[in-house]
Amino acid sequence: MRTAYVGLGANLGDREAALRRAAELLGASRLSTIRETEPWGLVDQPRFLNAVAEVETELEPRALLEWLLQIESRLGRVRDGTRWGPRAIDLDLLVLGGLVVDEPGLELPHPRLHERLFVLEPLAELAPALELPGHGSVAEILAKLQLDA
Repeated sequence: MRTAYVGLGANLGDREAALRRAAELLGASRLSTIRETEPWGLVDQPRFLNAVAEVETELEPRALLEWLLQIESRLGRVRDGTRWGPRAIDLDLLVLGGLVVDEPGLELPHPRLHERLFVLEPLAELAPALELPGHGSVAEILAKLQLDA
């Protein structure tokens, strides 16, 4: 059994209901506080609600990613090729145990995790001492980003 951390986001429809339903479908053992955040990447769109879910799983990384994509689809996510655009739900596999993976379509830890306050803040609520290879602990990375902001 490994602990996975999954980023949840939504900016269309009933955002909070989508996040809570996703956490339920994930079988999350814990869910961070839900936060309203500014869009990242493509900024001309509605504000997001974001959270992080802690999930215990026996799935291997690729299988877990596929499961997340199935949950997104079930909750109304339509992938039209727009990167960082509006969405009913977004599930990002952030960390899976201590695994480091670099495959087409799958990188662990998530390659931009250390740059994103909207993910680091809720992740720090659940796992501040979690080490991200090459970057330090979540709490340290968050503190540095907050100083630079």
